[in-house]
Amino acid sequence: MTDVSGFLAVDSGGSGMRVVVGTVGQGALARRESGEPVRTGGRGIDAGHLMEQLVPMVRALVAETGVARLGAAVVGAAGLASLGDGLRAELPAALEREFGIGRLALAADAVTAYVGALGPRAGAVVAAGTGLIAIGTDLTRWRRADGWGHLLGDCGSGAWIGRAGLEAALRAHDGRPGGSARLLARAEESFGPVRGLPGKLYPRPDRPAVLASFAPHVAACADGDPVAAEIVRAAARHMAEAAAAVCPTSGEPQVALTGGLFKMGTPLLVPLEEELSKRLPHARRVSAAGDPLQGAVRIATDLAANAFTLPGDEAMLCVVTGKRD
Repeated sequence: MTDVSGFLAVDSGGSGMRVVVGTVGQGALARRESGEPVRTGGRGIDAGHLMEQLVPMVRALVAETGVARLGAAVVGAAGLASLGDGLRAELPAALEREFGIGRLALAADAVTAYVGALGPRAGAVVAAGTGLIAIGTDLTRWRRADGWGHLLGDCGSGAWIGRAGLEAALRAHDGRPGGSARLLARAEESFGPVRGLPGKLYPRPDRPAVLASFAPHVAACADGDPVAAEIVRAAARHMAEAAAAVCPTSGEPQVALTGGLFKMGTPLLVPLEEELSKRLPHARRVSAAGDPLQGAVRIATDLAANAFTLPGDEAMLCVVTGKRD
């Protein structure tokens, strides 16, 4: 193989890690996955645990692809903006020591989602699954909205929709206004008698995911149930508000949606398109071109080719160099 401009691209999130090795000339060549999320601790994201998983996968990929040298790497990590101090302090030297990588871009997963969806273009991306964040750029700086977690925000997310649906179910159980008998029936099908719901839900460490598991039931009831329909419409309003908060106000920005929540389809997408049209009439809606891993590959390719042009941000996107021992 004559092209030795190798790169490493990593997408580390709540469901595990995906890793790609490739070259500038040939693109992504092979990938590996781990279903174990990287731990967080007192210093935030655990760089040691990330390396424990990453090293054997990268060694296997290098052997499989025959890439002679990994000159650059991108690690896109969930929680980097608020929990990334450990990664920023430890990962550059660790990757240089193990693989000779001298250039590393550390990116929030929202940034890799943005680049995967839109590439290096001005606009805004709403990334929605269990949680929700909107990110935008005018190519001079990054802006984010929400992404504050299920207790403080993530408004319109799967966890938010699921929680609102379960509240409506409990209202129906109590005989209070705003309840939905259909959502009550769905809740009891999913969780058993709703009197026991707090005990099943509150102690769970994966509470956001449990709440989000009820969101598809809310969407399924939205056709014919005014309470469920209003929950989904309110979620669409929250998403559009977040997009409007980060989208450039001039030019012709693009707006894209990415994440598993949009698999809900028509019940969510129809009101969301209406809300985006009202709040961002100057922006053009486009389909997301790719996912966060493809965004990490795009950033890594540009970094390896010395063609990196995205704006830096201390919390969300920084390029660092390894420190030799």
